[in-house]
Amino acid sequence: MLKVVLPFIAQPHQTLHSLPIGLEMAARSPDVEVHVTCMTESHLDYARSLAAFYPESRISYELLRMPSLLRRRIEEKGPGPLEKLAVLGLNRSYFSQFDGIVVPERTSLYLKRMGVRKPRLAWTRHGAGDRAIGFAKDARLFDFIVLSGKKIEKRLLQQGAITPGRYHRGTYAKFDIVQRMNHAARPLFNNARPIVLYNPHFSSRLSSWETFGERILTFFAQQDRYNLIFAPHIRLFDRDREAGEALRQRFSGCENLLIDPGSTRSVDMTYTMAADLYLGDVSSQVAEFMIRPRPCIFLNAHNAHWENDNNYSFWQLGEVMDTLENLADTLDNAFLIHPQFRDRQTAYFSETFELPDNRPTAPAAADAMVDYLRRCA
Repeated sequence: MLKVVLPFIAQPHQTLHSLPIGLEMAARSPDVEVHVTCMTESHLDYARSLAAFYPESRISYELLRMPSLLRRRIEEKGPGPLEKLAVLGLNRSYFSQFDGIVVPERTSLYLKRMGVRKPRLAWTRHGAGDRAIGFAKDARLFDFIVLSGKKIEKRLLQQGAITPGRYHRGTYAKFDIVQRMNHAARPLFNNARPIVLYNPHFSSRLSSWETFGERILTFFAQQDRYNLIFAPHIRLFDRDREAGEALRQRFSGCENLLIDPGSTRSVDMTYTMAADLYLGDVSSQVAEFMIRPRPCIFLNAHNAHWENDNNYSFWQLGEVMDTLENLADTLDNAFLIHPQFRDRQTAYFSETFELPDNRPTAPAAADAMVDYLRRCA
């Protein structure tokens, strides 16, 4: 038997990027024993709720070992870098018993420095954006990598981070599970106005939230042409959940505003599938939004020189605003001029993702990963 573990040591949004691959392993390879482990009971419950969409899979669930005080802190404030490293160190012997460790983040690479030698470390990535963080130099330290498409492959090959036989191209597991979840759900608003999704990033160096956020929410609260979903990156309020809840309460009387500071609906494509226009900055969710070409507006809150920067390639998919002047006109115009961006958006999506005949893509990654582990055994 091969033993594989999928640890989730970050926020819940990363779960959808690797869990389907583990679930496919369990369903397709009877000789692979699959474990899922998390830092908190709530995260473990979320993983179980997602796994319910794969009734054919049988996996084991465990909580990572840590002092109760540390677990309580993570429950209340989310996992920060120091908490993640502490938990990895406390569970070195647990991880050492496996043949493969499958992760959506890069922090788990520290296990190698901590003396965890036996397991092969596989990276599924999380998101398919263009920012440099997705192409960090330490990617080459992974034993196996799952890529969504040609664009990612090209950049990682150029920097020598991947070699043939140690990666699989053509999987974006999140799309698989979203399809199983079937978001043909009830309408989010009780009117037929176009829906704008405002999705700022969490990093103060890159996000439009600190500069433009309050003005954007106030603008939409005072107009009657559009509905607004404010669903930022889940990490924006993860360390200050009281502030996120206060914001939700503040705008609770606005029927055309939906404020979600960090529920699971903000990460499972509920909003990206429902919106008619994307308003944001550098979140990789815009790549997922392109599953159906639609108008986009990008907010350049930091005077980035983006035109010839690969890290901002997706800003070629819509209008870019340096200020909020004429926001109303820019919104209206975005729908009128969208035809000139449609072909560019379609090409961007096909370079970023490979979705053959809309079939699930996680099974192929699961098979490739199991084959690699067998070769290494």
